[in-house]
Amino acid sequence: MEDQEEEEASAAMLWSIQEALERQTLQIGASACGATAVVDVLKALGVDVAPEEADRCVQTRLRRNESPLADYLLSRSEAGATHAQLIRGAQEASEGKAVGRFFHLYPRRRIRLVPWLARWIRKGAVPVATMNMQLAVPEGEEVPDAWHHQLIFGVASNAVFMTNPLDVVSEDEVHQRLCSRSVLLVRREDVLQRSVSGCSLSGLSENPSDPRWQELDVEGQVRNMVSEEELGGDQPKTAHITIPAAYSSGITLFALRDSELGQELLQTPEVPLL
Repeated sequence: MEDQEEEEASAAMLWSIQEALERQTLQIGASACGATAVVDVLKALGVDVAPEEADRCVQTRLRRNESPLADYLLSRSEAGATHAQLIRGAQEASEGKAVGRFFHLYPRRRIRLVPWLARWIRKGAVPVATMNMQLAVPEGEEVPDAWHHQLIFGVASNAVFMTNPLDVVSEDEVHQRLCSRSVLLVRREDVLQRSVSGCSLSGLSENPSDPRWQELDVEGQVRNMVSEEELGGDQPKTAHITIPAAYSSGITLFALRDSELGQELLQTPEVPLL
């Protein structure tokens, strides 16, 4: 009986799966998963906004694929959008009607994810997950090359329902991706095809606004990768380098600013650390 009650307490849906199929917005452009989520957040809150307007307000950043390696890596570290851009974008696109509040889930927090989400969804909040998709990669699948924002339209016992793409994922898998350091893996081929002899990366290590480039020794990682290539042979080669990422993993909850829920969200403390 208790198990059944627990399952019921963990279930909450903004939309049914059929409604999500009909209502969800498919990715509106390159690196624009955040703006896509904002369109659906506002839809769920009863505010209709054109995708182009949401994208303009979120200010999606693009990868600079044609740039030399140093600038390309900088663009990769911030491509797309952060949770702060989603919150500002939703507020601007809705002309101040929507408010968002981000909850950090890294470092690890004292939280049971599905019941926590269910409580907020039942109150009418619309959650967006900001996840490092390079974690909890199913065996045999290629490591994805980006983080991802996805609207959560419902939860059930050990299940999280999301849009863009429409998917149901286990609680544990989602939680792993929501509890990540702010780093990004960049594929070997993406580095080597832009690495020309004499190209300097010292500007990255000396980046005064972000000491993490130096802490992660991105310059040294690239040098090692280039050396491996030059030496050739059958030795296993490094598949990725690790660079700083602009994103933080966690959940943004959205509501209408003038509602009781909107005010409650703004006053709720962070989820306590483990």
